[in-house]
Amino acid sequence: MVKTEPPSSRPPPVAGSSASAFPDERDTVNPAFSRAVGDRVVRFVEDVLGEDIDAKIARIRTHHNETGHDPFGFDPQTTRYALAAAALLHRYYFRTEVHGIENVPADGRLLVIANHSGQVPLDGVMIATALMMDADPPRFPRSMVEKWTAELPFVSVLFPRVGQVVGSPSNARRLLENEESLVVFPEGARGISKTFDKRYQMTPFGLGFMRLALETGTPIVPVAVVGAEEQYVSVGDLKPLAKLLGMPAFPIIPQLFFGMLAPLPTKYRLYFGEPLHFEGDPDDDDAVIEEKVWTVRTAIESMLQRGLEQREGVFF
Repeated sequence: MVKTEPPSSRPPPVAGSSASAFPDERDTVNPAFSRAVGDRVVRFVEDVLGEDIDAKIARIRTHHNETGHDPFGFDPQTTRYALAAAALLHRYYFRTEVHGIENVPADGRLLVIANHSGQVPLDGVMIATALMMDADPPRFPRSMVEKWTAELPFVSVLFPRVGQVVGSPSNARRLLENEESLVVFPEGARGISKTFDKRYQMTPFGLGFMRLALETGTPIVPVAVVGAEEQYVSVGDLKPLAKLLGMPAFPIIPQLFFGMLAPLPTKYRLYFGEPLHFEGDPDDDDAVIEEKVWTVRTAIESMLQRGLEQREGVFF
């Protein structure tokens, strides 16, 4: 007797296509296996650092909606994997010095305002990691990301899972009303894409963060970042190509031409200033708001200059 196979539940292949267009369940990655690998990585990092990453994640205060989930897509499991990787960079690759972390309030709504540089937002990653690994209790940082990141493969999924939110006034207001901490770079793309000859020269600040602080009664912690400017040295900006690709800038980074894809291992120094409190009408004229923004900018500039004067070198 000829043994026959049971009928397949798969749809028949379309003419002109390969049967592999319908992947077999056996070809997919087992989620349990992925979690097991991720857990081993986290435990390895904890052993290397001598720090309990899971304990940090467990102390995060989140706000769930009626279904029991974070309304912006935050996933603790993904975040613990990301924090493990970021902690290695923080402690060993960039060897970050953190000053004034005790100035970060233990709870309540908070705006963290910093200078921006480095071509890729690793400065934001290091600030976020410091808030998680060095603040006591840990503060889980949110940040506003550009709208175009929602169209990028992988990134569009990863960012929400690690707590990042597409930038809009309503999203920012909602986060602060939930007593969360929000990291903002008022220089925006102009700051991060500076060429090397403009290093540590801050570009004009936007006014939106100050109007938001006034509207929600949120204190501001100014932060100065020293070390990011030198991680990817940009000697120029191909603006026509950037415009063609829909990017804010297209930097010319010599180290990439030599196959050095990773950032240079500069030594990061983060300076957290004392909280600043402001009062006033969020709908005031720009001139009035600019005076308050100037106070924040001056605080950051002062810490920047002190940090630059104190450091002995870019890499140590």
